[in-house]
Amino acid sequence: TNTFSANPIKLNSSRFSLQEVLDAAIELARQAAGASSCKIMLNIGPTGKLLEPVGELSFEEAYENFKSVVDYTKDKVDGYVLETFSDLYEIRAAVLAVKENSALPLMATMTFDTSGRTLTGSSPEIVALTLTALGVDVPGINCSTSPEHLIPLIKRMRAFTHLPLLVQPNKGFPVLCQGSVSYAMSDEDFVYYTGKLIDAGASIVGGCCGTTPSTITMMSRFKNLPLKEYAPPADSYICSSTQLLKLQQGLVCGERLNPTGKKKLQQALLNSDFGYLQQEALSQQEAGAHFLDLNVGIPNADEVDLLCRATKKIQEICDLPLQLDSSNPEAIEAAIRVYNGVPVINSINGSEPVLKVMLPLLSKYGASAVALTLDEKGIPETVEGRLHIARRIIAKASALGINKNRLIFDALVMAISSDQSYGPLTLETLRSLKKLGVLTTIGLSNVSFGLPNRPLLNRSFLLMALTLGLDIPILNPLDKENMQSLKAFNALTGADPACENYIASHSLNPVQEQSDSLYQVVLSGLKDSLPLAMDKILKEKEPQQIIDEVLIPALNEVGLRFEKKHVFLPQLIRSAEVARQAFQQLGDLFVRSADKTQGLVVLATVKGDIHDIGKNIVKVVLESHGYRVVDLGKNVDPEKVLDAYQTYHPMAIGLSALMTTTVPSMTQTLEALKAVAAKCPVIIGGAVITESLAREMGADYYAPDALTAIRILKEL
Repeated sequence: TNTFSANPIKLNSSRFSLQEVLDAAIELARQAAGASSCKIMLNIGPTGKLLEPVGELSFEEAYENFKSVVDYTKDKVDGYVLETFSDLYEIRAAVLAVKENSALPLMATMTFDTSGRTLTGSSPEIVALTLTALGVDVPGINCSTSPEHLIPLIKRMRAFTHLPLLVQPNKGFPVLCQGSVSYAMSDEDFVYYTGKLIDAGASIVGGCCGTTPSTITMMSRFKNLPLKEYAPPADSYICSSTQLLKLQQGLVCGERLNPTGKKKLQQALLNSDFGYLQQEALSQQEAGAHFLDLNVGIPNADEVDLLCRATKKIQEICDLPLQLDSSNPEAIEAAIRVYNGVPVINSINGSEPVLKVMLPLLSKYGASAVALTLDEKGIPETVEGRLHIARRIIAKASALGINKNRLIFDALVMAISSDQSYGPLTLETLRSLKKLGVLTTIGLSNVSFGLPNRPLLNRSFLLMALTLGLDIPILNPLDKENMQSLKAFNALTGADPACENYIASHSLNPVQEQSDSLYQVVLSGLKDSLPLAMDKILKEKEPQQIIDEVLIPALNEVGLRFEKKHVFLPQLIRSAEVARQAFQQLGDLFVRSADKTQGLVVLATVKGDIHDIGKNIVKVVLESHGYRVVDLGKNVDPEKVLDAYQTYHPMAIGLSALMTTTVPSMTQTLEALKAVAAKCPVIIGGAVITESLAREMGADYYAPDALTAIRILKEL
């Protein structure tokens, strides 16, 4: 159906109701299908807004937006196609809205830029893994770039899903010819690359921008090819929205986000001081943890709400995958629902009531899980008793299609201060569990509870456990000796190929961190920690010093990391927003000297285009660098842009367009500006704009992203 923008958020200002648009589109599709057996698939596009924490739209609001479409159409269509999503979090909300409110088939495709990642930094592997985990029937790629550029992306997705893959590329890149937009790629070339995409692993093919009925007709030569079947990946993976992690021997799960025995963390949770949790998460990431356990179990707190909020806050600033830790199934589902990726659940066990509730959750969300070798009778005192429970868990999970490679079995270490036999029992359990072909874990710190010099005992027991089959310890990564012992063990046993990690840990020069905590707050985007950091630094430095010596260097470092793909758009925007707030606070304290004024910029999304994500990103980043921005919004007439020029006399004007259909409007706006404001530089960008197209249109500059716009403005 032709319903890409048919959702409540996008139709908010339309003169037609959502129901009118959906009914008309479905009826047109039925007329086109005629008496054939063609299925009617409802197309659902994104909201055009960024989700929290990058934007203002909440996950729950996005879910309700898509749910309203599904509720109205589930008895009128044969299935759904989610299309052209650029944010993994938003497509998660859309997938859940479809899966939870209908039983119809679901295709879901995302769009990638020339870097091979989505707008918010997700790789093809992460997209394939997450959509498969959520139960999508056909994941894939649409729009994006030219078809030849999608061949390696499809190959990468194919390695992470057994499902059929859908690919609908653009017909190359747009060019401007006599005032109209066209695509230079021939139908023959497009079909040639379509064949290559099928060879790479695509099962269903089509076309997006620039393709015509003649293109699709020529592609029909592929429709009788036999469909290949693909096996599921042999290994198990978890992920955040930007980091992929294979579950294997040698990983470390950070334990410090657990309030047990930690008074400061308990108080932070009671006070909803998530800045403290965020700093704890980052410290573990910097210390070398591969993923983090998150537990918020404290007395007199709503664990369901607290774990959900804590999950959102941690994934705001830390790109490590999470292990969601609770014995409350409601808390687990609330958190896993809003988790942007595929997590580990801590935990399940052999108790029938627990398995009855938790295994369906693992199945629904595709998560992995820590499996405790205990049941309703307690913790067995023998190795065989624990193995019996492990075998039962494996069998029950397998019956629901959950492979044992998604289960990490906890051999249950307990304090030897209460019984010294606990240590040998755990070690022998580890050895025996490995014979079942499963991954293993233990909560290392438990072994030393109640004894002096706990780090020594922990470290000694760690090496013993590793020797007997421990794969993934849950430990304190800030204990440097523990981490060094683990890296040495991995190097000595071949788990660290070519000893790369071991060598790297000893060859890195210590980073001299800036003493001002504000620098780290901006660098990491720690919004909740900004007030304390500002209070501290204002006692030490003058406002102008703070800008020149802290804020600008921090923003430059974030920009450098973004360009090197060490961080991605969400991190860039978070840092920019924190810096903007810092600038705003400083601006209330002093008037900046004339030579420090960055200047004023007018931004607009051109007439006919209602997509302003890119323009909004540029606005935040410009403001974070001290520029004043006049934002004219979206669907802006050329005359309104001219009025803004005459009113504000900006140092530059920035224009954005997402759709090929609005390129002529971009051209008209440029021509109008050149006639009246020839000396004012115009910078253009947007998904459909290329450097060559910008030149053809007569723009002064082309900015594919916000940081390029900053560089251009600095040169003016």
